[in-house]
Amino acid sequence: MIHVETVKLSRIVMKLTPELHTFLKPGELDSDIVLMHGIDALLEEDAIEIIQFSISEHQKNNYLQ
Repeated sequence: MIHVETVKLSRIVMKLTPELHTFLKPGELDSDIVLMHGIDALLEEDAIEIIQFSISEHQKNNYLQ
């Protein structure tokens, strides 16, 4: 059974890559992230990939406004 969990990006960052917290904007940190296997299944490299994607999505949204 898959454990789906929705968490804020800030929670992922603080758990796995707290050194990156200061590089992210408040809007990015407040992003909802859906995890298919829950936060406990994430590795640091997963967190970095999620962070990169979130930054990219926020930049794309800024260009569209």
